[in-house]
Amino acid sequence: MASLIFAFFLATRLYSNSIKELGEEQLIESGKRIIMMIQKAPEAQSAASLDEVTSNIVLIPVFKVKIVDEQGASVKYGSEIDPKAQFSITPAQYGHVIKGGIYRGTLQMNQDDKHGPETTLIGLPFEFRDHPYALFISPELNDLLDVFRRVMLTVLLSVLAMGSLLILLASRFIVKPLQRLTRATKRMAQGDFGIKLQTKRKDEIGALTASFNEMAKSLRMLDQMRSDFVNNVAHEFQSPLTSITGFSKALRTKQMDEAGRQHYLTIIEEESQRLARLSANLLRLSVLQQDQGPVHPVYYRLDEQIRRIIIASEPQWSVREIEFELELEDLTIHGDKDSLDQVWHNLISNSIKFSQDASCIEITLKQVGEMAVITVRDHGKGIPPEEQQRIFTPFYKVDQSRDYAVKGNGLGLSIVKRIVDLHHGEITVSSVPDVETVFTVRLPLHADGHVS
Repeated sequence: MASLIFAFFLATRLYSNSIKELGEEQLIESGKRIIMMIQKAPEAQSAASLDEVTSNIVLIPVFKVKIVDEQGASVKYGSEIDPKAQFSITPAQYGHVIKGGIYRGTLQMNQDDKHGPETTLIGLPFEFRDHPYALFISPELNDLLDVFRRVMLTVLLSVLAMGSLLILLASRFIVKPLQRLTRATKRMAQGDFGIKLQTKRKDEIGALTASFNEMAKSLRMLDQMRSDFVNNVAHEFQSPLTSITGFSKALRTKQMDEAGRQHYLTIIEEESQRLARLSANLLRLSVLQQDQGPVHPVYYRLDEQIRRIIIASEPQWSVREIEFELELEDLTIHGDKDSLDQVWHNLISNSIKFSQDASCIEITLKQVGEMAVITVRDHGKGIPPEEQQRIFTPFYKVDQSRDYAVKGNGLGLSIVKRIVDLHHGEITVSSVPDVETVFTVRLPLHADGHVS
């Protein structure tokens, strides 16, 4: 409503001068035609009969017309039946026109109201039978303005009503999906992440709904991961605690020889160490997830580090008659030595753990561009294709039965991947079940990951 009213007054102000000039030109043309009709009156009519000559000529519905002689006396009004249609001419006005000038001025539309609205007044000189006269003409705007006001008011109200209806429909079209989003957000705040809003819109509201669905999906996945993580932690802690509790009770209540007692104590010690390893790995993974890059990067020989870890693991592989085939280039890398030490330890330990007895583990190290590429290949059970993308998830084990004869808690590869990510590297796995498994690690030679 405010914009319509503002536009109305602005347009009126901008175009009032143009309309006034156009109206004056039309009045002058109309006045000239009236004068031409008077001057073409038959010669038989005398000058004294000007009133008769103009009796029909000046009766024009849309104009006020007044003819004044050189003494200032009115000869004819254009609308004698309506006294309000008459208007007064001052001596200065008709004097200027009688002398041959054209008068352009204004006239009070209501003669009794000196501060009321004004209309245009045009005065034109002419001669009739050798006598000068002044013809004053003004538009009869009262009725026209009333009609104009009604039309404008009707247009204004129609536009207002139609605009209000369209705004109401548009607001419902916009607000309704926003209300759905608000309700869905409240449900999500209460922990309901299984929400999915349907929409076919392609505008900003549609994009917002799609983003909300993506957020809900991500939160749903995070909630599932959190739940799985808690369940896995509880499961991993429950088994050794159960063993420790059971064997402790057995030691306290049962009569047994020294060999049996030592056996139970050995189991309790192994389960305690298992709990300690699990706690340490959880703490390590938590710290790594908060880090943004290598903590203490230094330059060191990567090939020597890998050889040292293989030698340190000799008790594990020598008893199973596993051999190593090494192809290591002399390569210096800039990275966190302690963290990468854990990467190679975990990868080599897994290869030994899952390799067949009397098999061979092949490890290669070479430089490709500004990257160090390390591959660890073993020959054992392998990893099924559907499991290969999930082995880096915390607590995930390919052996779903959780055979504790094979020690491990499913955190090693997740720690490895996080360390490699912090070094701006990449780790991938490829495997053929019952044939081989190959882990490939690509690390930049510089800890910041930039290629020189």
